[in-house]
Amino acid sequence: MYHDDETGSMQRSLDSMEAQLQPDAYTGALHRHIASLEQEIARLRTALKGKEELEASVARLREANEHLVLAAINEQGLRDDAEAANRRQNEFLAMLAHELRNPLVPISMSSMLLERSANATPQLLNFSKVIRRQVDHMAALLDDLLDAARISSGKITLNLEPLSLSATIDQALETVLPRIAERGQVFELDLASKELGARGDRVRLTQVFTNLIGNASKYTGDGGRIGLQVRREGEEIVAVISDNGTGIAPEVLPHIFDLFTQGPRSLARSEGGLGVGLNVVRNLVTMHGGTIRADSPGIGQGSRFTLRLPACALPELAPDAPGHVVAASGGCRVLVIEDNPDACETLKAFLDMEGHQVSVAHDGQAGLDRLLEQPFDVVVCDIGLPGMDGLEVMARLRASEEGARPVAIGLSGYGQAEDRARATEAGFDHYLVKPVNPDALLALVAARA
Repeated sequence: MYHDDETGSMQRSLDSMEAQLQPDAYTGALHRHIASLEQEIARLRTALKGKEELEASVARLREANEHLVLAAINEQGLRDDAEAANRRQNEFLAMLAHELRNPLVPISMSSMLLERSANATPQLLNFSKVIRRQVDHMAALLDDLLDAARISSGKITLNLEPLSLSATIDQALETVLPRIAERGQVFELDLASKELGARGDRVRLTQVFTNLIGNASKYTGDGGRIGLQVRREGEEIVAVISDNGTGIAPEVLPHIFDLFTQGPRSLARSEGGLGVGLNVVRNLVTMHGGTIRADSPGIGQGSRFTLRLPACALPELAPDAPGHVVAASGGCRVLVIEDNPDACETLKAFLDMEGHQVSVAHDGQAGLDRLLEQPFDVVVCDIGLPGMDGLEVMARLRASEEGARPVAIGLSGYGQAEDRARATEAGFDHYLVKPVNPDALLALVAARA
């Protein structure tokens, strides 16, 4: 009995101990499970935070991409607007030059008529020369303005060939020396060798030297000194144009080749510029693979422009062939088609004076009718006629089997390559840009004779 009681007591003790131990085990497991859950929750929270940050980054990236697309669209729009504005500017400048050149034709021809008049007095001849110089100056300003626009739009191409620099300089001097002489200035030329050669465009390099020497004369007082020294240094031709004129201020010197940059001009100056000539010079020189630099000690101390061009060997020249002499004749039958009454009248008078038989027409249709009705040796036709323009007149004439095939000389205020190409395609044999050089016109007419 006692034994049973002892056994029961022990069993109850064991049950009590087991009951005490079991909750502790469950609690530990529960704690471990809770800790594991907390870790998982922390991991999920970290992942969720990373996802939110990623979504925020994606949103920002999407927004930035939308801004980038809008910026690209706006940039393209601005580029299109700029190109359209540049195209309109070039078209306007070409039209402006054409309209400004038109009145220069009768002015130039009238001055030539005065010079050739049998009753011209010395004073009248002097006035006539002044008119011609100012016409040439006006034409040069228009050329500079147009060239600046063409260069900026990449529309100028060079016809590169080996050429004699001395011959190029001679052509430039033919233009500027009369003005230098008129102002009593002294011009000194130091040409190391007449065999100096450069690979370039003859017309454009002549333009460069004309501009630089003319600029030196313009900014040098009456009686001043201008010099041009040309020599070869290694593989380069170096030309230095110097003067003892007004000089260039230190603050202007770094920008002297920029567009529309000019030095100070006194009120007494009788001629100025547009501030584009030197910009055109720099661009043309760069297109030739050369460089140009300006130096001046300061105001009133003169200036110096140093031009460097790649040198090249000149081809051997063939012996001069005897010139072809055109026999004198009774003149040509010439038809002038020009809607400007003053230009038409002066052209007719000018050609009449040279012994040609001249008829006129004031519009394209009347000119074409005259050409189909009777034969002419030469037709001098303005391109910009109202209604039927000169291109259509010539195209219809060339397409017709009637009438003679006269030498066709086109006159226009537009001088770009595409303008010349259209005239040639229409059937013109020659293309002269206004104001027409009277001697060039006479030479073309005389060649037909």
